[in-house]
Amino acid sequence: MKHEAKSVAAKSALEVPTEIEVQIRGLMMDPITNMPIVILKDVESEMVLPIWVGIFEANAIAIELEKTATPRPMTHDLLRDLTRGLNARVTKVVVSELRDDTFYALIWMEQQGEIVAVDARPSDAIALALRWDCPIYVNRDVLASSRVAANGTQNINPDELRKWLENLNDDEMGRYKM
Repeated sequence: MKHEAKSVAAKSALEVPTEIEVQIRGLMMDPITNMPIVILKDVESEMVLPIWVGIFEANAIAIELEKTATPRPMTHDLLRDLTRGLNARVTKVVVSELRDDTFYALIWMEQQGEIVAVDARPSDAIALALRWDCPIYVNRDVLASSRVAANGTQNINPDELRKWLENLNDDEMGRYKM
């Protein structure tokens, strides 16, 4: 996908992909790669989706989860303030696609009755959603694709990984529990 905003005309319910609302269960460090993982959890089930993110993006998410004040606006604060200044509002973010082991997201905004979807990295979309206090969704196809991708992994049993993630206690999830 290009990095661009797209104006979206109203679609029928049949054209809109099914989305599952998730919340951030926590942030943790991958013990093997030492990369941060955002754990998204289905609000209606025990299903979880781990998304590996960069250090700076994890920090932006953690700052907002902990409601830590910063002396100057961080990038995602700037994006929130810029959006507000343009009389727009972020209505939701969606982890919309999994392609070549990379997650993609859309930030959905409304401005003067027009709906706009902006391509984003999931970590940036999540950080912005936290600042707008708007819902986070995952496309059902992404969940299915992530399960298929996990099934193709040679060294990790996907059922064991899922059970491990679902059964992590708050201490194992780090300070960023919800």
